[in-house]
Amino acid sequence: MIQPEKIIIADDHPLFRQALLGTLKSKFIDTAWLEAQTIPELEKQLISHSDSDLLLLDLNIPGAHGFNTLIHVRNHFPQIPVVIVSAHEDQETISKSMEFGAAGFIPKSTPVELIITAIQQVLFGNTWVPEAFQALENDHESTDISERVASLTQQQYKILLMFAQGLLNKQIAYDLHVSEATIKAHATAIFRKLNVRNRTQAVIAISQLDIPELNLD
Repeated sequence: MIQPEKIIIADDHPLFRQALLGTLKSKFIDTAWLEAQTIPELEKQLISHSDSDLLLLDLNIPGAHGFNTLIHVRNHFPQIPVVIVSAHEDQETISKSMEFGAAGFIPKSTPVELIITAIQQVLFGNTWVPEAFQALENDHESTDISERVASLTQQQYKILLMFAQGLLNKQIAYDLHVSEATIKAHATAIFRKLNVRNRTQAVIAISQLDIPELNLD
């Protein structure tokens, strides 16, 4: 069994995260486990530990905004394979996750031993998806916007997500410790890269990368 040095787990549900960690630590005894509950925490872990062997990412971690975080991580930290661990188990979510660069997709309902197998497969350089998964045809429109999102710098991406939260330029400038003029300059670059005219269109554009509604029936 491969014993990775570092694995980041990004999930905001403490009970699930701790249960998963408890199980995995017994199998990967020499691994350092790094945790993140929000996107800012994940960003810090990725920057501080860019040599991590794997990222286990919950698509619904606060601030993730659909598949955008997966796309961003794959573009800025391509050396770290990403395995999605999600309550979403539909074919579309799995298909888009793999299309946008995930190395694997583990539904949260997956038995423990199979989770271990999945992680091992990815660490070996393979991909892993549920046995019943059948890939869907690529959505060219979402593929195009994903490539545009991937072209954003880390600061531009952070500002885009703040646009999506409805924050004003003044608020964003205060939070990021820069001038309003700097935010406006970044906004212009973001609009150009996304091929939109304003922040409303930018938010609508990235909403194409939202996760399908979870069916609890």
